[in-house]
Amino acid sequence: MKFVLIFITLMTSCTFYAQDVFGKWKTIDDNSGEAKSIVEIYEENGKIYGQIKRILKDSKRDVRCTECKGDLKDIKVEGMVFIRDLEKDGDEYANGEIIDPENGKSYDAKIWLNEDNPDELHVRGYVSVFYRTQTWKRLEE
Repeated sequence: MKFVLIFITLMTSCTFYAQDVFGKWKTIDDNSGEAKSIVEIYEENGKIYGQIKRILKDSKRDVRCTECKGDLKDIKVEGMVFIRDLEKDGDEYANGEIIDPENGKSYDAKIWLNEDNPDELHVRGYVSVFYRTQTWKRLEE
């Protein structure tokens, strides 16, 4: 009986974890469909962050964010925390920012799982009513 309860608890925990935004994601360019990087979404002090763990194209690995401002100015894009301060808001995380490392611009941001496929993460940057949404794929480890 104990084994059955442990098994059920373990399976429930694994299912719950698999349906959360945390973990590693493969970013997909919404124009070309090409995979560009691996991003890790994590929680720190009650806020959600995203860090570029790996740029997939070798020739881009040493690129720096020359257009960024403040503490991000001229740092390597690989390793950059470019999603900052998101907070849980229902089924999504919002009220934070995302920085586009290609132009250094900062946008309001929100992320949420695709309700039909929890292995897809929608990532939206927006200003007022204008926005751009990408769909990232969960990285299977």
